[in-house]
Amino acid sequence: MSLDPLLRPKSVAVIGASRREGTLGREILRNLVAFGFDGPVYTVHPESKHVLSMPAWPTVDALPEAVDLAVVVVPSAKVLEVVQACADKGVKALVVITAGFKEVSDSGRDLEQQILSIVRKHGMRMVGPNCMGIINCDPKVRLDASFGSTLPLGGNAAFASQSGALGEIVLATAKAVRLGLSHFVSLGNRADLSSNDLLEFWADDPQTRVVMLYLESFGNPRHFGRIAREVTRKRGKPILAVKSGRTRQGAKAASSHTGSLAGGDRAASALFKSCGVIRCDTVAELFDLGRG
Repeated sequence: MSLDPLLRPKSVAVIGASRREGTLGREILRNLVAFGFDGPVYTVHPESKHVLSMPAWPTVDALPEAVDLAVVVVPSAKVLEVVQACADKGVKALVVITAGFKEVSDSGRDLEQQILSIVRKHGMRMVGPNCMGIINCDPKVRLDASFGSTLPLGGNAAFASQSGALGEIVLATAKAVRLGLSHFVSLGNRADLSSNDLLEFWADDPQTRVVMLYLESFGNPRHFGRIAREVTRKRGKPILAVKSGRTRQGAKAASSHTGSLAGGDRAASALFKSCGVIRCDTVAELFDLGRG
């Protein structure tokens, strides 16, 4: 399925929008409005009739249309129910901000698999769960469906991060060094959408001229290599990547796992070299090269 409903949506719903200051649901809704999203934004709240002076609907089913993108910010125990409701409504894409899945327990992993089954059965695409959100700076879209406190500058660098904790640093640093972004995607648990999917999208995206990645692992190294070669060699778009595990602390951690991670790190370097990806040691170096 096309990633347009996810990254170029025509309508958005925030499920779990909140009136309380400091909550993720409120911050995401505020960012959507402040960034100037070019389309209708709906809010879903079981009790309030208005959130941030915007009309609120009690359930997904009550929404006046099947939105392209739903941003889910409800407790983890409610996410499965909400995703099923989105599927029934005809929602095309999801960003599940909520944490509490495979990153915390086996039961969380099982719940995540149930959610993924619904997503795939109904042909939806999903970012997350356990993510910071997504941003598209295209002037024709202007989507900030994240809870970041920094509104980014528009530009031609696309950034994907497998580390949610790094997200705010990425956005703040990019703005500080005047690096304009085409997209920012916090991948979270990567239950559905992966960095490989994003590389395929950015290969043909006219707004993106350089791709920047922060990777903790490869879902499918062979697939990554094939797509990366297409992007770097045939499309002429540089790919800059930080792969965690190369720092002194990372090497120490690797040695505690019988050297397997150290071997994996060498394999990552070989893979990057074979497909034209420029490996950076630090995020600072990533930004330095990205600005060039």
